[in-house]
Amino acid sequence: MNKIQIGKQEIIHFIGIGGIGMSGLAQIMKTMGFNVQGSDISENKNIENCKKLGIKIFKGHSKKNILNASIIVKSSAIKKNNPELNSSKKIPSYDRIEMLANVIDLKKKIIVTGSHGKTTTTSLVAKIISTAKLDPTIINGGVINSLKNNAKLGKGDWAIVEADESDGSFLKVPINYSIVTNIDKEHLDCYKNFNNLINAFKKFIEKTPPIGKAFLCLDDIYIKKILKKLKTKNYFTYGFDKNANYQICKTRYAVNYTKFDLKIKNIGPKKLYIKNISLKLIGKYNVLNATAAIALCLNLGLKIKIIKKALKNFSGVQRRLTKVFKKNKVEFYDDYAHHPTEIKSVLEAVRKVLPDKKIITIFQPHRYSRVRTLKSEFALCFKDTDQLILCPVYAAGESTDTKYSQTKFAKLIAKFSKVQIIIVKNELEITKYFKKNLTNNEVVVAMGAGSISRWMYNLKNNL
Repeated sequence: MNKIQIGKQEIIHFIGIGGIGMSGLAQIMKTMGFNVQGSDISENKNIENCKKLGIKIFKGHSKKNILNASIIVKSSAIKKNNPELNSSKKIPSYDRIEMLANVIDLKKKIIVTGSHGKTTTTSLVAKIISTAKLDPTIINGGVINSLKNNAKLGKGDWAIVEADESDGSFLKVPINYSIVTNIDKEHLDCYKNFNNLINAFKKFIEKTPPIGKAFLCLDDIYIKKILKKLKTKNYFTYGFDKNANYQICKTRYAVNYTKFDLKIKNIGPKKLYIKNISLKLIGKYNVLNATAAIALCLNLGLKIKIIKKALKNFSGVQRRLTKVFKKNKVEFYDDYAHHPTEIKSVLEAVRKVLPDKKIITIFQPHRYSRVRTLKSEFALCFKDTDQLILCPVYAAGESTDTKYSQTKFAKLIAKFSKVQIIIVKNELEITKYFKKNLTNNEVVVAMGAGSISRWMYNLKNNL
């Protein structure tokens, strides 16, 4: 990749600066001393964080916004008919990932990717390396609670970056160390078929240089298949699988934490056994995320005492089973889960630690294309909830699918997940339902990648 030359006086304009990845990169570049501005169609917390740093924000997209810009950085979510993009033909233009790669060029890079769990895993790695006082640069796909932000420019040698596989751009990021959490049937609109997605992950793993290392989840069936075809053996595996280099043992789950042991083998001359690793997160999937972070950080030479301390004090990531409020004895949580695998994992975790509670799930489907592609998987993923409140689809820029029926989708889920379903048309109907029907033995988990999070915080004020 060619080096991008940027003067500190040049104006760098971000089209779609409100996205989690775009806002993080913009803040990093502003902190480095670059002249940054940006535009988006609406305001959100990411834009508020940009404004706090003094980044100029334009609401809406217009060719007037880029009159003084000398460099354009564009989000992958920006459509080709965007007025700023169409007016910037003579201005050097770069995808977010290209600019990111150049910004972190002089750092040693830890790149975290995978279909699920990459944001939490990135945050865990960042927490451990920060606890070791190595002051890393962090660019994450979610807000880390301890930072109250998703990005931070550090003075240390390390950059910890979440790389999104959704558009194939993760293959453009330079790597020293990497983690692949899992592979699932996602973003097939970009890859056309699942085999192309798997091949993209294979290319990513093979990019890890000889002086680095890839850490791969052996519990994932698709990663297992890739391992047989890899040209390189420059990796370690982790998971519950007995053949993993970092094998999870003796997992103990509680309401507010999880404990587990770790058996380390086939790495050095000796086998190692680490006892009583404590994590303030629940769920098998979070044990896997933590183990990936542990394995990588041990290979960086960090002491297990530091790693344990960091994990024990990790305060989580926003929208990852985040407690929003409590009404009487009913607790309300917000989660980003919008893929069947994620939904199933979260509900299994909640059921395991709260076996006597009635679980009510509010689900806002995200994109018609995802519902179409994964209809069968969605039908089966709600088995661990007692009641499902099904919201309309959040289109996320897609055209309305006139063939989609909320009622038919509800019946399909009811049939295969054996769950009672309440259909709602909007946010107001959720509030009305809870005002009439809540008792004191429930836990409410809202899931989705659209407006559902805002609805939950509104519910806090309206109940």
